[in-house]
Amino acid sequence: MTRFRAYTPAEYTFPLPEGHRFPLYKYAGVALQLQGQLPILPAPALEWELAEAVHDRGYLDRWRAGEVSRDEVRVFGLPWSPEVVERARRASGATVVALRDALRSGWGVNLSGGTHHAFFDRAEGFSLLNDVVIAVTLALREGWVSRVAIVDLDVHQGNGTASLLAREARAYTLSVHGERNYPFRKERSSLDIALGDGVSDLQYLHVLDTQVFPALDAFRPDLLVYLAGVDVLGGDRFGRFALTLEGADERSRRVYRWCKAAGVPAVTTMAGGYNRDFALTVNAHARTVEVGLEEFS
Repeated sequence: MTRFRAYTPAEYTFPLPEGHRFPLYKYAGVALQLQGQLPILPAPALEWELAEAVHDRGYLDRWRAGEVSRDEVRVFGLPWSPEVVERARRASGATVVALRDALRSGWGVNLSGGTHHAFFDRAEGFSLLNDVVIAVTLALREGWVSRVAIVDLDVHQGNGTASLLAREARAYTLSVHGERNYPFRKERSSLDIALGDGVSDLQYLHVLDTQVFPALDAFRPDLLVYLAGVDVLGGDRFGRFALTLEGADERSRRVYRWCKAAGVPAVTTMAGGYNRDFALTVNAHARTVEVGLEEFS
């Protein structure tokens, strides 16, 4: 049996209107595909004190109590409910324990997370809590690591992450995203690589080799957090790229091989994926983990 394990909040669902665009189906689907390949554990609840180290306490209190405006809910993109708040808490807790796993075994896995649009005091784009920043802030505060690279390969810029870590010199925020895609007002990451529509496998992998990995070599992190969004695939409802499943597999393989060669533990979070082909969305997210099992085992 592998020494690795993964965490999922799949059992923590929340009410959605019929036909809503959020792909709630994918979390249970990914856990099912990976069953038997590694232990899959329920996502633990995040301690609210850890969230308060990153987010405004009044903001958190209002969302927990449901005291939010219609406009705030619209920008968040999901209807408010106690369940949606608890689910965000569980997804963030999973990133914290996955980070601890990475430091123990070399790789940690959250079958959710990557909610990179959450800011200090506002929710955006299905992101209520910025799980990666919460976990990274804890790790830096406790001295578990000294330099962290966040490699955000979701098709959308990690604007909340960039904003929250703008003054943290020990964190390197790197985002490869669609130039013309959401969010339409970008923040400034440590390195932003904005690409045009229709990016192919070869073009994307060339960017990794010529820009992403040299930047990581220069920063020399002792932990890497990988936001493995599969909304880079052709056919995604909210993406404008044209990667194939094989290209996305190779993307993950190169990230993991960089980590192995550099001796850097890695944390994988799922981030976005909204393909018109539901089965492809599930398979692509699961393949991110299966490739990791191939590379790290």
